[in-house]
Amino acid sequence: MDIKHFYIERGNGFPLILLHGNGGSSQYFRGQLDAFARAFHVYAIDTRGHGRTPRGRKPFTLTQFAEDLKDFMDIHHISKADILGFSDGGNIALIFAIRYPERVARLIVNGANISPSGIKRFSQLPVEIAYHMLKPVAGKIRIAHKFMELLSLMVNEPNITPEELGKIRAKTLVIAGTRDLIREQHTRLIAQSIPDARLVLLPGDHFIARKQRNRFNQVVLKFLLQKT
Repeated sequence: MDIKHFYIERGNGFPLILLHGNGGSSQYFRGQLDAFARAFHVYAIDTRGHGRTPRGRKPFTLTQFAEDLKDFMDIHHISKADILGFSDGGNIALIFAIRYPERVARLIVNGANISPSGIKRFSQLPVEIAYHMLKPVAGKIRIAHKFMELLSLMVNEPNITPEELGKIRAKTLVIAGTRDLIREQHTRLIAQSIPDARLVLLPGDHFIARKQRNRFNQVVLKFLLQKT
């Protein structure tokens, strides 16, 4: 592996891996760490090129991030884990669950999308404009290249089909805000395409884990701790 992930580790018990969104870091989950660590061995990871994890030399794609997650689990001798992903972290979690179904016990995806068209146009358009403005100078200016790569994750990815979601075998919770930047019909499509997935819409925007942490944590823990 060409990078070493920075991560925050808390608690004991069954592994629960937290994956942040585009441009973020493990700090996004500071409102979840202590609550989840009471019942789980929590790992909040900084994705490749985010937070305190280096960029490395491999492709800067969601698929590579999913492979990085597998490597992280192998290095830490985690044969199977519950995985919670927010936004791009949710997209990574979906890709991982499709590729490595035997490594996922329970799956929670919050504010995820399976294609760029799943994002509401008023949120996606500024991203596309910024991406196309930065692309011509990305080879000359390092900071432009960095932001262009981040924006590329939203402009060109993910590319997951509903049929691929049907391969997921983990018990799944799909959760989003009622005013999320992801289209509600798109979130419903994700939930409908994953066998027996549960859908929960909470009052709020894309950042319900941060802004509605108590309710979000309650819903997630109820799902993770239920016996069936």
